[in-house]
Amino acid sequence: MNNISGPHWFSKSIGSAAFTPVLLVSFLGFTLWSLGDVAGKSVAQQNPATVLSLLAVALGCLALSWIRPQRAGLSPPHVMLSLGFGGMFLGLLYDVLNAGPQQLQSLCSQSVALGFWDSLLLHVEFLPGMHVGMLAGGLLAIPSLRLLRPHCGRYLCSLFAQNLMCSTWMLVGMTLGALWLSRWQLVGGTSTLSGMLGGMFVGMTWGMVASVALYRGFFMLRHRTQDSE
Repeated sequence: MNNISGPHWFSKSIGSAAFTPVLLVSFLGFTLWSLGDVAGKSVAQQNPATVLSLLAVALGCLALSWIRPQRAGLSPPHVMLSLGFGGMFLGLLYDVLNAGPQQLQSLCSQSVALGFWDSLLLHVEFLPGMHVGMLAGGLLAIPSLRLLRPHCGRYLCSLFAQNLMCSTWMLVGMTLGALWLSRWQLVGGTSTLSGMLGGMFVGMTWGMVASVALYRGFFMLRHRTQDSE
């Protein structure tokens, strides 16, 4: 079991595990800024939500590195998160080309007043690319990990179960994040497309953090119980 405490936990994530979140956050910032500009929102309207999204995603990546440190390269959760981000970006491109930013801005205005379940259904209906892309990216992590880490093949069933749990948490997080950031914006008198989409990426990241924390906590508790018997 990896040690998740002590002064050396951060050094374990140096390398690709540190570079990848920087790349994801940078690309997310460019994407949200571009969509806000296309939708006709001023810099003053979109910047606070964009900055908050980037900060929350960066903190989520940092929390993931702390919960699941890696001595070299990318840990399995980082691989899944990166592929999930990639799938969401490609899916978002499809959704924007298919529906257009103005219609998606209307979706933002509608969903902010809904509850969780109704908002989830509305997001899946009007943003199918983002949701399918996230799930597909998560599933792609399984064969990717088998290539990067051949020993993972011995734990394929366990890996698949963890993948499903992480995907579920990320799906829930996408909706919760969109509602949180959209409603936060609404307090200031506005609600933007970049805010809703930024919240989805934030929710996905922290959904992964919650999932990894739960299953690592479960295994730590089980090992302690076995050691005490």
